[in-house]
Amino acid sequence: MNISERNQNFIDREKLYGMIAGEAPSKERLQAVLDKAKLLKGLSLEDVADLLRVENPDDIHAIMDVAKYVKEQIYGKRLVLFAPVYTGNVCVNNCVYCAFRRDNKKIVRKVLNMDEIETETRILLRDGHKRILLICGESPRNDINYICEAIRRVYSIREGKHNVRRINVELAPMSVEDFRRLKAENIGTYVCFQETYDPVLYKEYHPAGSPKADYENRLLVMDRAMEGGINDVGLGVLFGLADYRFEILALMEHANHLERAFGCGPHTVSFPRIEPAEGAPLPEHIPHKVSDDDFKKIIAIIRIALPYTGIILSTRENDDMRTELFNYGISQISAGSRTNPGAYSDEAEKSGSQFSLGDHRSLEEVISSMIDSGYIPSFCTGCYRNGRVGADFMDLAKPGLIKQYCLPNAMFSFKEYLYDFASEETRNKGLKLIQKMLDEDIPNNARKDKIENNLHEIEEGKRDLYF
Repeated sequence: MNISERNQNFIDREKLYGMIAGEAPSKERLQAVLDKAKLLKGLSLEDVADLLRVENPDDIHAIMDVAKYVKEQIYGKRLVLFAPVYTGNVCVNNCVYCAFRRDNKKIVRKVLNMDEIETETRILLRDGHKRILLICGESPRNDINYICEAIRRVYSIREGKHNVRRINVELAPMSVEDFRRLKAENIGTYVCFQETYDPVLYKEYHPAGSPKADYENRLLVMDRAMEGGINDVGLGVLFGLADYRFEILALMEHANHLERAFGCGPHTVSFPRIEPAEGAPLPEHIPHKVSDDDFKKIIAIIRIALPYTGIILSTRENDDMRTELFNYGISQISAGSRTNPGAYSDEAEKSGSQFSLGDHRSLEEVISSMIDSGYIPSFCTGCYRNGRVGADFMDLAKPGLIKQYCLPNAMFSFKEYLYDFASEETRNKGLKLIQKMLDEDIPNNARKDKIENNLHEIEEGKRDLYF
């Protein structure tokens, strides 16, 4: 670990904007970058800048083809599923793009108590979820004591044979000491969006007088998180606030900074676009709107630039867009999601949501569609619970060794879902997909025998099997 790299502002605004100016790369240069991407070692900042300047549709298609290759080489035909639990929409910040903003008088505010959090969790468990993202506005009512209590309550819940096996959190920046407390609660990934890496525009969107107005405090939150012992961190920007090409280069700089300072880059990167939000003025006139075509290019470029980083797509996007992007880089999706506190219970109409959803399907509807597209849904938490996190995970991922765990664990968790929650139609076609992958993607050896044995044990009622 490089101590001297820590807590240093690594964003050079002028440099990054300068890198996206100019002409598209030559055909020869583009091919050289794409050939490099196929080696699955990632790309340099200069490589990414060249790809971001590509505008020719045929060349963009070539980038997307390579992204599909990289996605399938590393992740195969599987996608991890999770659901958010919004514990509160009270917020001291005044972000102009968010419905939770302090000055918004159009929504009803609510902070869930522990019993209400338990109710939300039980509903998700009865649907089949195993992975939860706890998320809330920034407020003294959602302080570290509240969050730690919420995590403990969620982990304590049993719904028949089922429980939440991984809790990730999306929370406002905190101190190193608070991160140590968070780590002690056995969380998975800590997520915090920079929103925009442009320090000038950041000031426009985050008015003074609130904690979030401090650009550098937010920029360096991942340093504090990793100093506090958090193994896995998740980055993100809100596309539409600044030129997307600048944001992608800044994300790369952030990933490179964490790699230099801590020996491990981000575990995930999230890619939301601005959506309508009640009582928020900016979504009515998005300053740097990202088209569908540019959004696809963004996903493809990050997939080949950061090949071992998970890419998360939320239900902001509609089902057609989400299904298409499975091919070009997405590795995790939320499903059956709601964005207001109490939304999974009868409290849904009593509190305001953060933004409008694009995909309103239930978890089973999403899973059914995934099966039709040849993707296996995964609720796997094996790496997390076996300690394959942070740098240890990357040490297995980069030489390709992580594959021997990922697909089998996806099969196990998916078969649980099929037997315990799915309709007969979904179960039948899901079981056929598992068998197809077992026949085509698992080599004939002793490990395959173990996989087949575990799958049989799940049929007999055993649960929570993983490598």
